[in-house]
Amino acid sequence: MSDAPTPPAKPVADAQPAAAPTPSSAQASWLRYATLAVLPLLAGLYLIARAPAGKPMAAMSADWLTHLEQPLPRFMLQLLVVLTAAKLAGLAMRRVGQPAVIGEMLAGILLGPSLLGWVWPQAQALLFPAASLATLGNISQLGVLVFMFAAGAEVDLPRLRGQKGRTLLISHTGIALPFLLGILLALPLHAGYAPAGVGFAGFAMFLGIALSVTAFPVLLRILEERGTLGSPIGLIAVACAALSDATAWAMLGAIVAIVQSQSLVSVGVSLLLALGFAWLIVARTRRWFAGCEVPTHREPQWMLGMVLLILVCALFTDAIGLHAMFGAFLAGIAVSRSTRLRNLVETKIEPFASVLLLPLFFASTGLRTRIDLLSGNEWLLCLAIVIIATVGKLGGTVIAARWSGMPCGDALRLGALMNTRGLMELIVLGLGYELGLINGSLYAILVLVAIVTTVMTGPLLGWIDRAEARRAQPVSTTSQ
Repeated sequence: MSDAPTPPAKPVADAQPAAAPTPSSAQASWLRYATLAVLPLLAGLYLIARAPAGKPMAAMSADWLTHLEQPLPRFMLQLLVVLTAAKLAGLAMRRVGQPAVIGEMLAGILLGPSLLGWVWPQAQALLFPAASLATLGNISQLGVLVFMFAAGAEVDLPRLRGQKGRTLLISHTGIALPFLLGILLALPLHAGYAPAGVGFAGFAMFLGIALSVTAFPVLLRILEERGTLGSPIGLIAVACAALSDATAWAMLGAIVAIVQSQSLVSVGVSLLLALGFAWLIVARTRRWFAGCEVPTHREPQWMLGMVLLILVCALFTDAIGLHAMFGAFLAGIAVSRSTRLRNLVETKIEPFASVLLLPLFFASTGLRTRIDLLSGNEWLLCLAIVIIATVGKLGGTVIAARWSGMPCGDALRLGALMNTRGLMELIVLGLGYELGLINGSLYAILVLVAIVTTVMTGPLLGWIDRAEARRAQPVSTTSQ
């Protein structure tokens, strides 16, 4: 056996490169491709050309339209149109300094009979036939439940304790005054705008609640976009809006129980069950969730658990005579004390509802909003209700804020923010319309009121800032 050392192997880099294909081998490769791929394709096209003439284009178009009558293709087309319109309208609103949700609300109305059905009725009938509205409505209601759960999760109850006296005064004054104005407004409107069989009490209380609502999630978005969420006025606005919405929803729950119940005994039982359930959520379940650890690898299980919690709470409140959305709102409050769960809601659950499900709710709202049927006098009524709603909500908030010692500028800003109604108002109106408390004309008017009062918020805040700057300018000039 030789002791001579073995020569080292050549590195891979020194290996000879593969020889380039010669012209003859390239031609052979193309010949194989033409034989195995191109010739069968050409033969198939030749057979199709020699076959008897197929259906004319008109018949093929009819088959395509017939295919769209199937539930799944029609729903996919509806989803495509609604999401595209919502995205484009949201971008347009952002360009003019408004929240994107305003554009999504407008997109839902534009896709309904108020515009699309008026300009192009055939397309509106193809996209949203009456037979498909039930499915669209059910899915949109699921979006409302998820949104209400997210709104409840954003209610920071410990923050309310820091401004307890002032928050209670401002939020409840901001409910009481518009509620009273709504009842007074119901006096002349009941005869013409309440459906047959609806008493004055239910109609008036619902109208009062409709003028009292604040869009808590939209208010948060406005504060975030203006960079004032963590400022003193931002904190008091969030606290007041949270308490205002919680109180308004409790009042609405009592109204729903009264409307849907047949006797005072059943009303009392429903309210007692609701109060007991709310106490269980706020006093016990929140504390349990606050103590739970949510490791990263268990997040999918916790998300499934929160979805199940939404369904259980919604089914319970619906079963006792309230609407399912009250249960979803309480389910959100249950997890609001856990920072990890709130983060999951804000980053995983709420975006799904906002991007996919809520545009369907806006479309469902727009499909039953008949702005095109409003008469000239009803447009004047719409303007009057906008003024009354603004005087009640903004005026009540400013009076209470000034009485509690808040500076004039901050009081006006708080009033403008609390006057934002947005999506919460649409949810309330949808519930009232579903219960038969208002007719289609008043529903359309109040939808416009919700949009206009929300659109007003940004310009009002800008006007207040400019007015304060003008008042401060002479002082600074003199001091110089």
